[in-house]
Amino acid sequence: MQFIIKTGWFFLFIPYLSISQSTYLPQGNKHQVFLDRLEIMIQNNPDLNLSTVKPHDRKAAINAALFADSINVINNKLSISDRYNLISTLMSSSEWLNEERVEFSSKKNIWNTFYKTKANLLEINERDFFLAVNPVIQQQQSIESNNDQRIFLNSKGLTFRGLIARRLGFSGYLTDNQERGPLFTQERITNSSAVPGVGFYKRFKQTGVDYFDARGSIHFNAAKYLQFQFGYDKLFIGNGYRSLLLSDFGNSFLFLRINTRIWKINYQNIFSELIPQYKKDGIDDLLDKKYSSMHHLSMNVTKWLNLGIFETVIFGRKNRFEFSYLNPVIFLRAAEQQNGSSDNAIVGFDFKANIAKRAQLYGQLVLDEFLLKELKSGNGWWGNKFGMQLGGKYIDLLKIKNLDIQGELNLVRPFTYSHKDSVANYTHYNQPLAHPFGANFIEVIGIIRYQPFPKWSGSLRVIGWKQGIDTGQKNYGGDIFKSNTTRDGDFGFTLPSGVEAKGVNVQFLLSYELRENLFVDLSAMIRNYRKNDVQNTNKKSSLITVAFRWNMFRREYDY
Repeated sequence: MQFIIKTGWFFLFIPYLSISQSTYLPQGNKHQVFLDRLEIMIQNNPDLNLSTVKPHDRKAAINAALFADSINVINNKLSISDRYNLISTLMSSSEWLNEERVEFSSKKNIWNTFYKTKANLLEINERDFFLAVNPVIQQQQSIESNNDQRIFLNSKGLTFRGLIARRLGFSGYLTDNQERGPLFTQERITNSSAVPGVGFYKRFKQTGVDYFDARGSIHFNAAKYLQFQFGYDKLFIGNGYRSLLLSDFGNSFLFLRINTRIWKINYQNIFSELIPQYKKDGIDDLLDKKYSSMHHLSMNVTKWLNLGIFETVIFGRKNRFEFSYLNPVIFLRAAEQQNGSSDNAIVGFDFKANIAKRAQLYGQLVLDEFLLKELKSGNGWWGNKFGMQLGGKYIDLLKIKNLDIQGELNLVRPFTYSHKDSVANYTHYNQPLAHPFGANFIEVIGIIRYQPFPKWSGSLRVIGWKQGIDTGQKNYGGDIFKSNTTRDGDFGFTLPSGVEAKGVNVQFLLSYELRENLFVDLSAMIRNYRKNDVQNTNKKSSLITVAFRWNMFRREYDY
């Protein structure tokens, strides 16, 4: 902790060493789908092909959009909806444009101060200073079957970002939230003592929760190819709907991120401070800390193929960082062995291939522990802990503009991400750092997205899964918070192991954008969950939701 804080202050006070610096698009932003489409359509754009670690850099997003704009002028390939999304992308990061655009200006501003541009409530764009401030609001009302309680979300807050002399960037996101989710979400909160995606909460109206979501970071470049970010936020590594390496499902965390980009290579170091699992007892106590060090190397092997290597180590020194893991070059497994420790080291691989300017294949492989001899024997050795992801995207299906589909398969063997102690498991604040199901599961995801008109968009998402659940005192490897030393034997662990549970989550969403970043949503969700236990548990629920959101990502219940 002390190292990270001192390093953060050090970075704060040396911006004069830096060069042009960008902030980042927020996670869950509406431009992500358009940028994914651009990557497939252009196929060989380096700014997008190297963007496996998210969120996207605003400057890189602008460069990609401008490149697409220049191609469209020549070939007229973008649809009306694509063109609308392109203008919106440029408008959302206008500080990186070298010219003012007429279409960005509001027809009527307020007191010649507010909404001078369509994208921002307050925007100051001077020679050496840029500042954008916006309100954040989400009002969501739902009706759930077999539930007399009102399901709701009330979020309000503020988001801002800025640049000083194009050297030092900063950004922040602050919201106060009251929420009563569907019954299965309430059950998850009770079991984990954490709100999915957030963490700490206080009870609100007995079955609801009240929580504060605060994120922020500073950014600068120390050299032409070195980019630094120090903050408290979420990160995501991957190209799919889920990630088996690092996802944004859990709570935000404190991190220092160093990004090195040169030639066809992008290399990231992420040093973070995490919270080990704990039990919420209503008493305000200072929570212990654990730490992680992550490396991700991504390379454009060809103009259309990107390959990546990932490694991380989670370690649980008593509120103390292990400085040997700060080496940005050495393999973390080697450092772990030199320390004489058995910290939780995980390695992974990822790829994506853009094909024929219409499709993209992507995938991940995560290895927690692995012996080829035991795998070939087929005896279900518990220590073969690994997970795989394989997915694909296809745009303009049946030559219908902006009709896109995505399919994804995720599977993770029992005991993956777990460890022999309860501190060094791959978790943060009582939530998984990777997939929300933890381990010991198979999941299939199908998504259809359609934007027939610029302001209208819709989607259909189907998630089906099968998972092994523990019974009594037996540990079958699905609960990654349990020590893997509590397993019942060493062999016979199939996928899934234990009591079989099956689930399906289907959601239909229709959205209309009233004005820039102001949406009205209508959605319907059906969720069925069955567990083959003694009680033959069978839980069915349906949810109809009307929502109003402004400058805020949708709150998803996709598990």
